[in-house]
Amino acid sequence: MTIDEKLQHFMDVTTEKVNAENAKQMQEYEQGLEKVYEDYKETALRKSELALKLKEESLKKQMNADLAAEQILIREQTGKLLRELDEKLSSEVKGKLERYMATSAYETYLVNQAREIVKFADGDDVTVYIDPEDICHKNAISAGANVAVTVSEYSFGGGVRAVISKRGILIDQSFDTKLKLSLIHISEPT
Repeated sequence: MTIDEKLQHFMDVTTEKVNAENAKQMQEYEQGLEKVYEDYKETALRKSELALKLKEESLKKQMNADLAAEQILIREQTGKLLRELDEKLSSEVKGKLERYMATSAYETYLVNQAREIVKFADGDDVTVYIDPEDICHKNAISAGANVAVTVSEYSFGGGVRAVISKRGILIDQSFDTKLKLSLIHISEPT
């Protein structure tokens, strides 16, 4: 081989070797870039999913807070309306009771209540109480039910109350108690 041929051969071998090394380095570099790109993609995807999840949770919390505030407002409004209704109903019922208490039917009612109490006492001593406002009916009740009637020291809105001491029984047929029980029953949610 001549020197030129040897040089050419050396140059070909060296060039081939360098090209092979370059190709290998280029392939490794491309694989490294591909791996970096995949890692970047995966990290970016995780970050975006996490950001989305955090935003969803934030929106849910905000929605729940808004819903809770709205429910509180509705409860307050409902409570206010119920109180207004209770007051109006109570006022109307008291007005009707006052009108009823001015009739002769009310005195008949008191006499019948006293009779029922005497019948329930079954011979035991009984004290029948009437409201101080009903003092004008005392004699009629006493005569109609054949029982001693006591005027209560405090008002209970009409009706009668009685005590059967021997059996430890309090009978409360007062209008105040009946009105309170009715309003409690009406106010209870079903």
